[in-house]
Parts: sequence; C-alpha cells; structure tokens
Amino acid sequence: MTDIPAFVFHQGTAPLLLSMPHAGTHVPPAIAARLTGEARQVPDTDWHLPLLYDFARDMGASILVATHSRYVVDLNRPPDGASLYPGQSVTGLCPVDTFDDTPLYADPADVPSDAEIAQRRDTFWAPYHAQLRAELDRLRALHGSVALWDAHSIRSVLPRFFEGKLPDLNLGTGQGSSCALPLAEQLLQIARTAPGHTSVLNGRFTGGYITRHYGQPQAGIHAVQLEMTQCSYMQEALPFGYLPERAAQIQPTLQRMLQAVLDFVRQPG
Repeated sequence: MTDIPAFVFHQGTAPLLLSMPHAGTHVPPAIAARLTGEARQVPDTDWHLPLLYDFARDMGASILVATHSRYVVDLNRPPDGASLYPGQSVTGLCPVDTFDDTPLYADPADVPSDAEIAQRRDTFWAPYHAQLRAELDRLRALHGSVALWDAHSIRSVLPRFFEGKLPDLNLGTGQGSSCALPLAEQLLQIARTAPGHTSVLNGRFTGGYITRHYGQPQAGIHAVQLEMTQCSYMQEALPFGYLPERAAQIQPTLQRMLQAVLDFVRQPG
C-alpha cells in the first residue's frame, strides 16, 4: 500500500515518550486519487508538532511520529473503531469526513470497505502501536516508571466538535484514569501560568485511545494528552504556516510541563 514506513522514531534515554499520532501528512497515491481536492490538502493534520517540541530531544525523550495522514487511519482510535465520545460527533478509525463535516471521498462509493479498513489497520495502525508499546516497556524496565505524552493540536474554532473557542491547553487524563492525580494537578497549574493562554483539565478532550489504553499509573505508566489550539503556534488556515515567534511564547510552558512529568516519574518509590 505504501513504501513509506508508518512512523519515524527517535530513541531517547529519559523515562519519557512523546507520541504524535496525527502529525503525518502522507496519503498513498491510490487513496489520494479518491479524495476531494480539499481532503488532499489534509487540513486536519496536527501540523508542525515535531518542530514545536524540538526541545524534547535535549531532555532525553523518545519521540514517535506518524508519517501518514489521519485520513489514512487514525492512530488515536481503538482498533475496532468504537467511539471515544459516545453521543458526540467524532471521526472514525478510517475517517470519511473532515472536521468541517465535508466528505473526504469524491465518490461516496469509494469510502473504504471493511476489508480495506482492516488492511490499513494492519499496515499503519499496528506498527505504530507495536513501537509505542515496545518503547514504553523498554523505558519502564530501565527506569521503573515512565511517562507518555500524547501531543496533539487542533483549530481553535470547530463548531462540529465544540461551541465557541477551545481553551488553548487541553490536558486529558481519561478523567483521572491515565496518570496520578497529583501530576495532573501540577500540570494544570503550570498550564495556567502560560501568559495569554487558557487551559483546562479533562474538558472537551479527555484523552483519546492512546492515553486511555496505555496509561496505567498503578503499573508505573503515566499518560497525558495535550490538545492545544493551533493558533498558539501556527496559522490555522492554508498554508498552515509555522509562526516561530508565537511558538516561542508557548514553548517554555510546554518544556516546564514535560520537565514536571519527568521529575514525577523519576521520584523514588
């Protein structure tokens, strides 16, 4: 289906893994040919996250970044496609519409079949999650405890999913199930100090499949999702450009949060 690996991986030494499941932009030609012109622009990408978090390498973090667009397969959905937010509008494992609720496929007959969904899951979803699991296990074996930071971004105004403007820093811990409460509260306090930015814990976005599935604080794996507004660091419309000066205003807060996570999992006992 593609010659491009499902992910790019940097192995670090610290007990911290950054996951970026929606940063990929590649769509295999056979799929792209079926998409609308709008969809081929992959507007719902979590743009520029590796650049925004470039400081994490110097912190010793491992970094796992998807290469393929979420339009191919959504790595932050359960493998069976079950809804993460029952009763609310969501996109699926192999989406058929954009965040603006417009069709991805030019011809409705071209939406992926069950067999194609299974193939995409095996080709892209499974390798990403196998690498994620293996790295968490490796780091936990080395350090005793490990943190998983699932990094996301989204347009600040999306009527399909929420009313008004989204808070800038949306921390999600699966309603408290994926990481220790003292850590979650500390992260929220740090987020609240970000000049000119708003924040919330377990608001509209409480963490997707990755956070909820891998976070096991009782077993030494503390998982946190950060869904941040794209206007905090980039243009929210085409050409979706990175804005270095704006990004520089939020990066110190991101670094403080990651350092707090590291300090927490490094505590003895």
